[in-house]
Amino acid sequence: MPRVSSPPPHDDATQSASEHAAATVAAEAADAAEKPQRGIQSLDVTGDLLAALVAAGTPLPLRDLAAAAGMAPAKAFPHLVSLQKIGLLARDAAGRYEAGPLSLELGLIGLARLSPVREADAELVGLAAATAMSVALAVPGPLGPTVVRLEESALPLHVSLRPGTVMSLVNTAIGRVFAAWVDDDVREALLAQDELRLAGATPREGATPDYLARLAAIRAQGVDTALDKPIPGISTVTAPVFDHTGSVCLVLAVMGPTGSLDVAREGTAAQLLIAAAERLSRRFGYMAGAAAAPL
Repeated sequence: MPRVSSPPPHDDATQSASEHAAATVAAEAADAAEKPQRGIQSLDVTGDLLAALVAAGTPLPLRDLAAAAGMAPAKAFPHLVSLQKIGLLARDAAGRYEAGPLSLELGLIGLARLSPVREADAELVGLAAATAMSVALAVPGPLGPTVVRLEESALPLHVSLRPGTVMSLVNTAIGRVFAAWVDDDVREALLAQDELRLAGATPREGATPDYLARLAAIRAQGVDTALDKPIPGISTVTAPVFDHTGSVCLVLAVMGPTGSLDVAREGTAAQLLIAAAERLSRRFGYMAGAAAAPL
């Protein structure tokens, strides 16, 4: 009979060593992932100077920039020289440090890649969770302020607001926030068609002194509210999000049952809303003073 070869004897020691080595590699990889990676300390200092200049939002002389970064001018100067050489910083006619050509190119690349609606999604979800209310996101559309995203609370509101709804510039808080920051001629053209929008108004209603005063108040406070309007039993507080040009690119709106939602500017919901709008504005390159009134 033919001889059947048997498999080689199992080497328990070899298998154990292999398993131990694999476990060691995995543990070291996990440990490395948890530990902060080593960097170049001098570049961390350089980063502090760049962050201080960004926070200032205006060109700064050496002494002021060093002080803002928490270091002595003598320590800051060599870093600033290097930043100038590579184009991240430049100096104006007064000798103040400002963004250089390489910084501007990087900024433009970053702005070109930004999608306001996509970037706002996480804030929208977080705001709905933090307030336990529904949150809407609107953008300036060809027909006016248009809702593009609605994050509903655990108890959805029974309203006709859906993605694609175009909001009145007169009778909705979302629309008034947009109207507060657009140019007068643009607003007038939009008001002429306001009757076509949700809760729309006649052109005459949008040309009253009271309406223009309301828009001025919105610019001063940075938010607008609606109590039981345009839908009875539903209240809203809204805030603008600005882009790098100082224009309103988004409006965030927290909506909830009247009595459950505190629409006061000092209230919890409004403060959370304002904070979310400010974070997004900074993300989109907005600097304080770029719009008619900062948040």
